[in-house]
Order: sequence, then structure tokens, then C-alpha cells
Amino acid sequence: MKDNSIHKDLLEKGFSKLCTAKAMTEEYEANFKEVSKYVHATSRGHEVIQIAVGMQLLPQDYAFPYYRDDAMLLAFGMTPYELMLQVLAKKEDPFSGGRTYYCHPSLKDEDKPKIPHQSSATGMQTIPATGVAMGMQYKELVDSKSASKLFNTLDENRPITVCSLGDASVTEGEIAEAFQMAALKQLPILYLVQDNGWDISATFEETRAQDAFEYARGFKGLEAISIDGTDFEECFNAIQSVIETIRKERRPFLIHAKVPLLNHHTSGVRMEWYRDDLEEARSRDPYPKMKQLLVENGFSKQEINDIEVSVIETVKKDLKKALKAEDPKPEDLFTHDFAPTLITEEVGERTPKNADKVLMVDCALFAIEELMEKHKECLLYGQDVGGRLGGVFREAATLAEKFGDHRVFNTAIQEAFIVGSTVGMSAVGLKPIVEVQFADYIWPGLNQLFTEVSRSCYLSNGKWPVSMILRVPIGAYGSGGPYHSSSVESVVANIRGIKIAYPSNGADLKGLMKAAYYDPNPVVILEHKGLYWSKVPGTKGATSVEPAEDYILPFGKAWVLQEIWKQEEEETVSIIAYGMGVHWAMNASEELGMQDRIEVVDLRTLHPLDYKTVFNSVKKCGKCLVVTEEPSENSFSRALQGRIQEECFNYLDAPVMLIGSENMPAIPLNSTLEQTMIPSTKKVKEKINFLINY
Repeated sequence: MKDNSIHKDLLEKGFSKLCTAKAMTEEYEANFKEVSKYVHATSRGHEVIQIAVGMQLLPQDYAFPYYRDDAMLLAFGMTPYELMLQVLAKKEDPFSGGRTYYCHPSLKDEDKPKIPHQSSATGMQTIPATGVAMGMQYKELVDSKSASKLFNTLDENRPITVCSLGDASVTEGEIAEAFQMAALKQLPILYLVQDNGWDISATFEETRAQDAFEYARGFKGLEAISIDGTDFEECFNAIQSVIETIRKERRPFLIHAKVPLLNHHTSGVRMEWYRDDLEEARSRDPYPKMKQLLVENGFSKQEINDIEVSVIETVKKDLKKALKAEDPKPEDLFTHDFAPTLITEEVGERTPKNADKVLMVDCALFAIEELMEKHKECLLYGQDVGGRLGGVFREAATLAEKFGDHRVFNTAIQEAFIVGSTVGMSAVGLKPIVEVQFADYIWPGLNQLFTEVSRSCYLSNGKWPVSMILRVPIGAYGSGGPYHSSSVESVVANIRGIKIAYPSNGADLKGLMKAAYYDPNPVVILEHKGLYWSKVPGTKGATSVEPAEDYILPFGKAWVLQEIWKQEEEETVSIIAYGMGVHWAMNASEELGMQDRIEVVDLRTLHPLDYKTVFNSVKKCGKCLVVTEEPSENSFSRALQGRIQEECFNYLDAPVMLIGSENMPAIPLNSTLEQTMIPSTKKVKEKINFLINY
């Protein structure tokens, strides 16, 4: 190495990046009052391993840095000024436009590794990163030519994914889910674990039974190595060997790099408050070690000094410039919550002539089948959706047989991975449709849905919208009991940045499924399992003529299913409902013989919500009843009730009323108790009579 001029150039470049990262840390400390308006962390002590990785990644690679990886970003080609724009939350911050923390990059530059958005939640980027690797594998399997074109590379430089994380985060359960899938599927990914022995103020001994290297060895098929993360030569050579292997053999690795933490945990948690190992940590400083390496490779003290002086000058200049940069304007808040969609109008044939009536579950099945036939980037995966079962509700029956196990496949019981992997799949140009078996099981996936999926477009300034569909069977049906009957729409509706459908019939489900597929944003489709086969009395209306293949129903278009005219002499009611509530409303109206006095509005989608149609109906009728299956307190429907009251107050002849399930912790197994808890046609009739006579 010492006599190789190419390596000498690499050493010079690596040292320059190390100097830059160190100088930035010192400049931030020297200007602490101005710089620490917002919380930041730095790479001090970790620089060498980060630079060794950053210098060897290619533009076709994907990287998921963690919050201490500023040296890695410098090695990618980012400038101190660009990073400072983020630490100061400036308008021209190239990653997020001032929306998120320092070293939380989102990058889509042609000449640099691609960095999808990832949150600050500890270690949570591991699942989206593994999703990228899974997407790479699929593209290579299905169409190697297409994959080469996508990643702009030849086979010998096939892309890899790098996921960087701290050792303390490896204790997170979601990281185990990622490791499990990477090992099982043999994905082209490198997990880089930087171990400084600390978890904020807790030590290794307090929080970990083993280090990341020891932990990774428990995953068969995940090869792990441990290195000195302060030795540039060892780091560079180890990284080079591992990356070359992953590019060729397409299998996962974990590198465990021991490093010292030489600065604060973050600017808000200062090292002098709790650290008792500072002297020992400083003895392992990679900076003097690398200076010595340069001397051993023929650099003069003057050459080294010139690099240091030049870097410090640049950093000081860049900070002065960044401090003067423009802040975001108030109106900048309201951009990039969603990527624009072209699906704004209903198109295609909803009721083709001579078409058969089909069950709601089959409308969903046929929609996905048509999409998969037309788009090879469409995949379906989740628990038990594979060929043996085709979903617990047979909602994916025959799909694996028709399209292959590589496109329709089972996952482990790991909802977080199912949901979060879609971030990575979407980032490489795929359109995943994923399932959780029951709404009750969505809870482990909510962290990924909230922190990664929903925020990606907004916090990346529109660079990385997540295009995915999450199917969720929902609602009480057939004594499913407390673990198979929940309604979760209020929780999901509280996650901004996702679209939500809740159809009441098969035709709507098929049309909304098509709209969801062509929408560049994340979509959750809540599918009431009691409507799947219309076995519940009074739900025959969920069975519909199957729409044509070209039928698309846009989000945010409510349907006045039963329309009445404005009446001056009769009391009239507008019922606002969705899902099963639509059938209770229609049945109650019919049994009361009030079809000419009751207007029924089917929301179809909960976000976006068609407020215009809702308000017009309420203003026309003068009275309003909201029908939901959810327990009513603190719910989506309660919020809708309040919004209607606020917007239509001058037109109301009675308070806006609501009927939902009883406010109990869970739906009991016993059928009598179940029916006591949830609404019914009878209960809705009673509420209508009360409201009519108010």
C-alpha cells in the first residue's frame, strides 16, 4: 500500500474528509449558542469507519446513514455548507428544506449514493434499508436487463444497500426482523454497526447481553466481522472486501466497528454531564492515528498541515455563509405532504353489460390480478398470502400460482417489516401491496407506518414519496373475539401523510384499489371482513357487478347512495357512514319506510374526505347522524361529528348525533356480548327515530 500512488490519493482524500468532520465539530462547539438552536450530533471518533464506507459506495448504491454519520456524507461528496444548512434548518437545506434534524439526509443526486428518508427513531431505518435490498433482488430475478438499466450499472458493479446504525440500537426488536429477512432471503446488504459503548447515558454493560457482532452470528446466513473502527487501513480494506463480495455473491454482511465517542451524545446531552471514560476514549482518537498513517506513506508534515489549514478555513467560511442563509417561509410548511396524483376523476365502466355479480372479496382479488398482469413491478406479500392458503380470507387465492412465489409470497410474523419494507421497495421503483391478517395485528407495524412510510415525502421535500398499498381486514364478524374484531380507523386516520379507503361494496373496493395503485403515495385500505362474502344479514349490497378492468374510483369522492330532495314540511336526516355502517343505515331506512326522508352518504375514503358532499347533504336535510362501528369516544367519527357541527351549525335543526360501538376495551368472544357491543340495524333505527322527533 505504501508505494501505491492510487492508495496515496485515497489516503489524502480520506484524511481531508476526516479533517473536515473534525473541524465542523470544533466549529460547532466554538459557536455553540448560534449552532445549537436545534439539536445535532457529530461523528467525532467515528469518522474513519464512516469515510472508509462513504468513499467506496457508487451512485447506484443505496445508503441509510444514522444521525451521527456526517463524515460518511462528506465522503459521499456533500459539502460542509450543505450539511450546515441542515444543522441550522435553513430553507435551502438540500435534504429536507429545514424540516428535520442534522444528519437525517434524503438524497437523490445522480452522482451520489441514493439516500431515502429515514426517521430519528432508533434503528428504524434498518427495515426500509432491508426493503431496498429485497427490491434489488426482485428486480434482478425478474429482469436483469431492467435492473441494470434502473441502477445504471453492469453486473460486476451491481448495487448494494448499506445500513448504518449504532450498537445500542441493535437491541430494538425491529432490527431482528430486518436481520431475519436479510439472512432468510440472502439480500445484498451491509449492516454497519458503529459501537462506541454508549446508549445516551447508559453503558454497554447496562443495556446489552452481547455486542452486535455476537448477536449477528445468531442469524444463519448473515456473515459478521468485527474491526477496529479507528484504523483507516483496516477499515478501508475490510469494507472493500465485503462490498466486493456483496456485489458478486449477493448476500448480507454485518461489520461491527469499535469506535470511541469523542463528542457529546448530542448537543442537548453533553458528555461532561455523565461521562467518566473521556480520557480512555481520547486515547483511541482516530485523528492522530491517521496522521501517522499519512507520515508512514510518504506525506510530509507540511503537506498534512496544508490540508488541515485549508479545511479549517473552508469550514469557518461555510459556517459564516450558512448562518446568513435564508430561513423557510411560513408558506413552506404546506408543501410535499403528498406527491401529486393524476387520479382525480372516476373513469372506466363501473357496471359493464352482462357482467356477473361478484363478492367483495373477489373484486379485490380480480383488481390485484389485473394489476399484476399489467405491471411486473407490482408485488403482493404478507402473512399467509402465498400459494398454500392465498390469505386467511382467500383474498389472494390463486395469485401465487399464477404469478410465482417471487411475486406473491409469505413473510414471517413481523408486521413492522411488512409495513416498513415498502419504503425500500418503493425507493427502487416497485409497487408493493402488503397485508396484515387482521386490524388487531397492525399495532406492531404502526411505528414503521408513522415514522417511515407516512413522513417520507414530507421530510424529504418530495424526493421520496412511498408508493404502497397496505390491506387491512377490519371489523367484527362471526364472533372473532377480542383479537380479530377491532376497528382501528381512528388510529390510522391520526397518521398524517397516508390516504385511507374504507369501502362498503365490491365495486368501490376494486375502483379504489386501482386508484391506490396509480397513486404515488401510501394508501391503507380497510376492508370489512363481514362484507367480504355478504354472509352477514343485510349486507347483500356489498356484492356488486364487477367493474371493468379500466374502472378507477378516485379518493375523496363520497357517494350519495340514497339521495332525497329538500323538504320543508317533513323532518329529514342525512346519515354519514362508511364500511358496515352504510349497510346498517340503508337497512334501517328501508325498515322504517323512510327512504324519501333519509339521505345516506357513503364516505368511501376517510382521507382525503369529501367534506363538500357531506356538508351539502347535512345542510339540505337539517339533521345528521354519523354511523360507525368504532367505539364512539375519542374517535374519527366523533371528530367528523364536530366538524359537521362547526360547518353546518346555521342549517341544523338538532345536534349532530353519532352511533358507534360501546366504549369497552375489546369486543368479547361471546356472540350475545358481541352484538350488544356493536351497532346494528335495530340500534340505528332507534337513533333515527330519536333524531327525527328531536
